[in-house]
Amino acid sequence: MSNIADEILRTIKYAVDRKAVNCDRTYQSVVKRITPKGYVVLDEAGSERTVQCCIPGFNLRVMQKVWVKEPMGDLKGLHICGVVGNTSKSSRRNRTR
Repeated sequence: MSNIADEILRTIKYAVDRKAVNCDRTYQSVVKRITPKGYVVLDEAGSERTVQCCIPGFNLRVMQKVWVKEPMGDLKGLHICGVVGNTSKSSRRNRTR
């Protein structure tokens, strides 16, 4: 009887693990550099990735803390989706008009 219960628990764990991998993950990072191709940030594993910013009309600066989103566990889709903390007057001046 415990073999059936163990198998059911393994199946449930497998389904939960698969669902957790296939979801968007958002985490904090920092802008390391700015290149012509985009912003260089650190992914969750600490590797540098060049990504785009999805905040319209907002210029980021080096060492600025940002939120990055990894859609459905796909690192190729990694992008900046927000700025950590409040935007001060100096940050607002960086917006393009």
